[in-house]
Amino acid sequence: MRASAFVYPWDIVGDPEAPGRLAALGVQQVTLASAYHSTRALTPRHPRHRVVTARHSAVLYPPEAHRWTAGAPRPYTQDWLPSEDPGGPYAEAARALTGAGLDVHSWVVLAHNSRLGEDFPHTSVRNAYGDRYPWAPCVARPEVRSYAVALAAEAAVRHGTGTRGTELESCGWYGFAHLHAHDKVAGVPLDGVGAALMSLCFCEVCEEGYAGLGADPGRLRRTVIAALEPLWRGERSRPAPGPGGRAGERAALRALLGTESAALFATWRGGAARRLQREAVAAVREEAARGPSGGAADFRVLLHADPALHRTGANAGTEPADVLAHADGVVVPCPGGAPGADERADALGPFAAHAGGTTTLAANFTVVSGMGGSPGTLADDAAHARSLGAHELRLYHAGLASVPDLESAAAALRQLR
Repeated sequence: MRASAFVYPWDIVGDPEAPGRLAALGVQQVTLASAYHSTRALTPRHPRHRVVTARHSAVLYPPEAHRWTAGAPRPYTQDWLPSEDPGGPYAEAARALTGAGLDVHSWVVLAHNSRLGEDFPHTSVRNAYGDRYPWAPCVARPEVRSYAVALAAEAAVRHGTGTRGTELESCGWYGFAHLHAHDKVAGVPLDGVGAALMSLCFCEVCEEGYAGLGADPGRLRRTVIAALEPLWRGERSRPAPGPGGRAGERAALRALLGTESAALFATWRGGAARRLQREAVAAVREEAARGPSGGAADFRVLLHADPALHRTGANAGTEPADVLAHADGVVVPCPGGAPGADERADALGPFAAHAGGTTTLAANFTVVSGMGGSPGTLADDAAHARSLGAHELRLYHAGLASVPDLESAAAALRQLR
C-alpha cells in the first residue's frame, strides 16, 4: 500500500536531515501543511527548536494579493517560521522533500479558523442557544464559501514547488467538537449525537435557509434545545453505545428531532456542504491547469471526509457517492487496534461501495502513542483497512511522533511491502 506521512513545514525547514529520515521511514509521499489552524506542536528531533506555537490560522506561503478583496475574509500570514525562500516555508520544505525523492501533496485546512471568527464574527456557526463558535465558519454563508474556495485554489497547487496533489481538510461543516484554547467542556461529555445537535447552525443565513424549505426557524431552535436538555441534566451524560455506529446516530437524531426536522437539517446542511466541496475541487483543478504543463489531469484532489453527513470537523461529513463523483478520493480517519475494527468498517465501507477504478481511498492512522495512536498494530490495522477497500495509508503525524513510534511505523511499512 502506498503510504504518506503528514508533516508541517517547521518539521523540515532548518533541519537538513528531516527529508532523509522521512524517506527512510518507508513512505513514498509527504502531505505537507500549506494552510493550517492555530496549534502548539512538539518538534522532538529538530536541531533548532522543540516547540512551535502557531498563534492563529495562517498560510505557510505569501498570499497572492489579486485573489483577495480588502475588508473581506482572506488568509492570514504567519511570522513564527522564517524562510528565505520567496515561496515561504511551504516552498522551502516542499523542495527539500522532493529533493529526497518524496512526492509532495499539500495539506489545506479550510473551514477551521478561529482568527477569522474573531475578525468577522458574523461568519461563525451559531448554535441553538445563540452561542457563536469563532473557530467554525458557517459554510452556508456566501462570503465563507468564496473565501474557502479561493483558499483551496491558492493553497493547494503552489506552482513551482513540485506539489503533485492536495488533501482538503474541513471541507464542509465544522462545529462544536474542537479543542479550542484551554478547553473546559468535558464536564458533560458529548457523544456523536450531542455533538451533532450542538453543531447545528442558526445564523441568519441558515435560518433563512430553513424558512425557505418551509420550516419555522424558531420552532426548529426550540426542538434542538429540547433534545439537548436531558444531556445537561445528566440523563445522557455518558455516550451510549448506540446500535450501528453512524447509522445509530442518524436514527437517534431522527428520534430526538422528529423525522421531518431531521430531514430538513440534512437537506439544508447537505446542500451547503456539497456546494462547497464541488466548488473547492473545481477551483483546485482550474488552478492546476494554469501550470506550465497544464497539469490538472495529474494533480490529485482528495478530501478528508466522513461518510455520515451529520458529522462535523476536520473530516467533514459527506455523501460518499456525491463526493467521489467529483473528487479523486478521500482520506478517512481509522482507529488502530482490535477495538477499532468495527469503526474502520463503518468509516471505509460506505466509500468503498462507491469507489471506481481510479478512486483513492486512504486510511488515516494515528501513529503517535501519546495522542491515542497504535503504531504497534499498524501492520494488522492496515491489512484490515486494505480488506475493506483502502488503497493507501496516511500516518498522522511523522513530525510529532517519538522515535519508538516511528520505528514501529517503519517496521509495519516494511511488513506490508
